[in-house]
Amino acid sequence: MTSNELHTRHRTRVDLPENTRAAMGLILNERLADFLDLERQAKQAHWNVRGPHFQPLHELFDAVATLAVGWADDLAERAVQLGVVAEGTVQAVAERSELPRCPTNVEHSHEWVHIIAEALAFCANAARADIKEAVAAEDDITADLLTRITGEADKQLWFGEAQLDER
Repeated sequence: MTSNELHTRHRTRVDLPENTRAAMGLILNERLADFLDLERQAKQAHWNVRGPHFQPLHELFDAVATLAVGWADDLAERAVQLGVVAEGTVQAVAERSELPRCPTNVEHSHEWVHIIAEALAFCANAARADIKEAVAAEDDITADLLTRITGEADKQLWFGEAQLDER
């Protein structure tokens, strides 16, 4: 069961203070939930997109889903490295994710692009904010992980936004 406060559960020789490891574990579990939710939303779009731009959007959404699973795996593994349980169950994700709920009955492909772009932006921006916390906690490894994920998510966001005719 998730909580707003995680404690280290496993012994580790990682030389960060326990309170730092617990705080980073909470952040990592928050991002884990968001990125797993992003993966499900991208798959929902991948399966249901229709219209004249079907092929490139179908592939884009599948790529986002695949990357989100990898990002989630990296976040979970870092949490466990710090001695914290990674909470990636469907129930934990549903309770913890802060992404807007994904609609299931979307009519137009551009709506799917907006939905996935919003989810990607949320995940990237939340991770970007967490980088500062990791740096302040002197956890350079978590900061580097979040920086890499944010850069990759920003790139996918750019690919999605390029599909929209917004000025």
